[in-house]
Amino acid sequence: MFKLSKMIEKLVLSMMLVVMTGVAFAHGERNQEPFLRMKTLHWYDAKWSVENGSTIQVNDEVTLTGKVHFFSSWPEVINGPSTIFLANATPGPVFIRKASYLNEVPMIQSTGAELGHTYEYRVILKARIPGKHHVHPMINVESAGGLVGPGIWITIDGEADDFVYSVTTRTGQVIDNLGSYAVQNVVNWHLFWAAVAVFWLLWWMRRPLLVVRFLKVKEGSWNELITKNDKFLGAFMIVFIIGVLIYANSITKEKYPRTIPLQAGKVDLMSLAVHNDGLGTVKAKQRNNDASVGVISKKAEYFLPGRTVTVEAEITNNSRLPIQLGEFTAANIRFINHDVDFAMKGVDEGYPDELVADKSLGVSDNTPIQPGESRLIKINATDVAWETERLSSLMNDPESSYGALLFFFDSEGNRMISELSGQILPTFVD
Repeated sequence: MFKLSKMIEKLVLSMMLVVMTGVAFAHGERNQEPFLRMKTLHWYDAKWSVENGSTIQVNDEVTLTGKVHFFSSWPEVINGPSTIFLANATPGPVFIRKASYLNEVPMIQSTGAELGHTYEYRVILKARIPGKHHVHPMINVESAGGLVGPGIWITIDGEADDFVYSVTTRTGQVIDNLGSYAVQNVVNWHLFWAAVAVFWLLWWMRRPLLVVRFLKVKEGSWNELITKNDKFLGAFMIVFIIGVLIYANSITKEKYPRTIPLQAGKVDLMSLAVHNDGLGTVKAKQRNNDASVGVISKKAEYFLPGRTVTVEAEITNNSRLPIQLGEFTAANIRFINHDVDFAMKGVDEGYPDELVADKSLGVSDNTPIQPGESRLIKINATDVAWETERLSSLMNDPESSYGALLFFFDSEGNRMISELSGQILPTFVD
């Protein structure tokens, strides 16, 4: 009877464990305290590109979209969202995150959010490990951890070995599979340093250890503990290891002459302005010096061989007259649009000639932007001054970002000045 009751007890405990594990596995966000889920992030309009319970194949992509509202009464017991990072919550690396956006701004780096504001998110995932997984959007808050949004079940079918993630680097090099790229090189270096470590251990283990050495320490017999050969080998190892590091660094620089350091900056992000008039949401204008013109940076690249900065920006004319972009100014270098007469008149003769770009300013659409119109334009600023003024080194900065002023002119010659800033990426192929 005693054995039977024990068996029944074990069976009941096992069943409870299975049930509890299943619930926790399915909805990890339920482990968060209620105040975290009610007073931090409110996720809504959440959508997935596949339905709940769908089956996809290894290498298929899934897109998560929706809006997230940062609650005004943020809990005092956790840090505010001054530094956040958009991610995804899954049971391990079963998906890779190909891209993520807040308000269509790439979230490669961290950013900051304002309480009481709403942001639109988009996360693109690629299936990697077969299995049934719960997939959520998630925002990591500095010193507070991950705050998880709603999730759905997605089953990945196929073989994990079939997973391929090919990328093209900024230099144009095509990497067939990032998951296995340079793995052999990593293995070789691990084996090398493991061999060095084993040799060093064996050198000391060839003599009596623990008890004998303990007695020598008590006696103060240091010459017997550390011999001249030990000191010679120690000095040799220091020189040898430093030499190997210098050699490894040199061959790495030779093989990869262009590298970008880890980025330490934060992305500047604008929220969505939520109206209560039933008209939905609209994008708020980027901060600028003149409210007559709204400017939002979409994309920026620096083409090193061509010494060209290319910026895609959305321009909104909030004034009463048509406007044109007349000048792009960054780091004192002026790029003038020769098709705008008012801009050409604004070039002072006393301004240093080397800081006025000879090739002027390239604008994809020079036609006047009408009042109330929003237009996406492409700006090309090309000149050798990017290099002579040592601005090309921005690719080596720990914060790859840019800042500039845009000068607009209306049909009456009035000038409006707006700030333009954002992330910038170097590119080496046209």
